[in-house]
Amino acid sequence: MSSEFAIGWEVFEIIWINLLLSGDNAILIALACRQLPVHQRRWGVFLGALGGVILRIAFTLVIVQLMAIPFLKVTGAALLLIIAIKLLIDETEHSDVKAKPNLWSAVGAIIMADAVMSLDNVIAIAAAARGSTELIVFGLLVSVPIVMFGAGALLKVLERFPALVWAGAGLLGWVAGEMAAADPALPTFVHVMDYSALEFGLSIGGAGLVLAVALAIAVYRQWREDQSV
Repeated sequence: MSSEFAIGWEVFEIIWINLLLSGDNAILIALACRQLPVHQRRWGVFLGALGGVILRIAFTLVIVQLMAIPFLKVTGAALLLIIAIKLLIDETEHSDVKAKPNLWSAVGAIIMADAVMSLDNVIAIAAAARGSTELIVFGLLVSVPIVMFGAGALLKVLERFPALVWAGAGLLGWVAGEMAAADPALPTFVHVMDYSALEFGLSIGGAGLVLAVALAIAVYRQWREDQSV
């Protein structure tokens, strides 16, 4: 794999993951700004989203530094698998952020709620960036205008084409496998001649595990519903 293709793939992962996991963030922005005067709404959306992304960048950079600790990447990979499965089996949870009467209270509400809700984004982006500060900042900044101006359209597309959500969850599982393979403690327990083969195997395994578990849970829930009728 060429270095240019690898960088392009990592940027794609960061942007797609951020978009996929930003549905609730887009909803909370709309809720917080819905009572603002029309001329202030655009500023509320822009400043709130920008502040949230700056906080997300800071959190992600901290997580990246912590990833050097042995076993933390394995732990992060397990959390990422859970996030990916939850994305498929849970219904969208609408934030109960209240509408704010003025611009700065709306911006503050957006930033605070975004900081609380962004753990999944932070873990996933830190994994996809593979420790690159430049990729983290670039990927998130590129995502900002897309989230702000295209979130509504994106949500409609995902509702119309559920396969995209499954593909995104599979990507999260793939990234979880990559993260686990990069844990500094792994060589102590696994001795392989071809590290790239191990990374590929864990990535395939992560994606397959997410899809298989989510499908099994969906089938079980449907069976329970059929039994209760």
